[in-house]
Amino acid sequence: MGSGQLPPSRPRGPYISAITNRSTNLLIRGAMLFSVGVFLALVLNLLQVQRNVTLFPPDVLSSIFSSAWWVPPCCGSASAIIGLLYPCIDRRLGEPHRFKREWSSVMRCVAVFVGINHASAKVDFANNVQLSLTLAALSVGLWWTFDRSRSGFGLGVSIALLATLATQLLVYNGVFQYTSPDFLYIRSWLPCIFFAGVITMGNIGRQLALYEYKFVQEKSHRD
Repeated sequence: MGSGQLPPSRPRGPYISAITNRSTNLLIRGAMLFSVGVFLALVLNLLQVQRNVTLFPPDVLSSIFSSAWWVPPCCGSASAIIGLLYPCIDRRLGEPHRFKREWSSVMRCVAVFVGINHASAKVDFANNVQLSLTLAALSVGLWWTFDRSRSGFGLGVSIALLATLATQLLVYNGVFQYTSPDFLYIRSWLPCIFFAGVITMGNIGRQLALYEYKFVQEKSHRD
């Protein structure tokens, strides 16, 4: 090697090359969000079925955790879309979300979401109105504690309404049913559960996107 030549650059490992590729990273984040959504769907749907809040026909209860086979994939796909959509909307609006951006806060958000689902299935209230108002307050409290963004609230409400409408169509067509429907074939507290779930998956998606951003920034500084 001559004196005027620079030493050859060090080859980068395949993981570093892959993680810095935007498309690959998007797939990785989507897969992680899908896995989280499937896991939460299995656990929370098991809770609802065991407490007889939701009833499926006997012929569809053939998969693990006594859950209809299509529920976890649908929830996983929705989780991936929501988790990828939140940071995308933040970038489009030019309002990066920086409130409580650490994994400990995200884990607490997940715990509160599971607690809200637990309350909807196991806590006995005097009537459905009292239960719905309580869960609505808890869901808004979850948004205020872990999100506080206008875009997060707007997306949460919009997606919760769409998910509620889709659930009504499924119940109307006999795919499954609720034991004590009190609002157009479903339970009146269901939009609150959807809203809390959207906020939770949005927080996870934002945290994963923040990790990607920090990694790329560190890489650019090293280069």
